[in-house]
Amino acid sequence: MKNPFKNKFKNPWLRFLSNRYVLITLFFIVWMIFLDNYSYFDQRILNNEIEELEDNKQYYKDEIKKDEQSIKMLKSNDQVEKFAREKYYMKRDSEDIYIIEYEGDTIKKGL
Repeated sequence: MKNPFKNKFKNPWLRFLSNRYVLITLFFIVWMIFLDNYSYFDQRILNNEIEELEDNKQYYKDEIKKDEQSIKMLKSNDQVEKFAREKYYMKRDSEDIYIIEYEGDTIKKGL
């Protein structure tokens, strides 16, 4: 009885590629790279998203540290007054506030 899986190719590459183990392995590799739910390309996209989220996490941690320092500074009344004067243009009853805008600071409106 003849073996139907016996290689009949004379070229060594064709003989190698027609081996059933090689074919199954190639099919498995193609499946894992392109067709699977956890394919290589999907994993690359997910890894890029993870890196972006980790960068955002570090940014927000730094911002939290800055805010905590600002809160510590605002514990005294002098610092609260200074903050209110600088950010919200608050004043005492006997004071006048003059806001000076420079030419490059304003946004030009189209006519």
